[in-house]
Amino acid sequence: MVREVRYVFIEGDVYLQMAIDEALLYLRSKDLIPDTLRLYVIKPSAITIGYFQSVSRCLNLELVKEKGIDFTRRITGGGSVYHDENGEITYAFITKAENLPKEPEEIFRVITRGVVEAAKYLGADAEFVPLNDVVIGGRKFSGQAMTIKFGAVLQHGTFMYDTDLDLLSKVLQVPLAKLKTKGVVNIRSRVTTISESIGRKVSKEEAIEALKKGFSKALGIKLVESSLTPLELDLAKSLRYKYMSGKWKFLRP
Repeated sequence: MVREVRYVFIEGDVYLQMAIDEALLYLRSKDLIPDTLRLYVIKPSAITIGYFQSVSRCLNLELVKEKGIDFTRRITGGGSVYHDENGEITYAFITKAENLPKEPEEIFRVITRGVVEAAKYLGADAEFVPLNDVVIGGRKFSGQAMTIKFGAVLQHGTFMYDTDLDLLSKVLQVPLAKLKTKGVVNIRSRVTTISESIGRKVSKEEAIEALKKGFSKALGIKLVESSLTPLELDLAKSLRYKYMSGKWKFLRP
């Protein structure tokens, strides 16, 4: 019998989206909600940075302010991400840790298969590259981040189907040493999108459908469409202010 997993889609600002992910992680740890796959669009476009990152080292703050782009810090690790409301879908998968391998790399590998399968469904020859990237022809179009707390796992990641890569490469900063380990000299040459790789424009609707099919196939699950409960929304709204605060954003200046 195929296991059923709740599926939720929502659009909203970056502060609410990060708050929802944290709320779901906590509630799943208490067995108050089922395993959940969430797809979301961060609207308006915004930036998230990893929990351990320094704001000044990973963002072009002057340009971010000039463009009026919101940003916040995630509770997960990983690098900075530009979430383009017109070209990127973010996924979040929340489950109990006991349902997954113990090693972080294997958790990434298992869950990220959903992204790989979604890209293949759209015609892109994608592959998972440890620790947490998915690439097409060596160029990254999806990065994942994860945290394990209270016996539950939250993994979320990007799916850049038509992201404005020129803007991304201007607002994000990556140390040259890190780029050199990837064999590139700038961010723009390091990243791609599904649309760029397959030579046609992929729509948001196509991307969402591909991700639903990709995760269903990769994880052997049946998605049951649902919505967030009042409990989830109330907890997320109470956490939203944390993600808006300067103290949280500049936890590591």
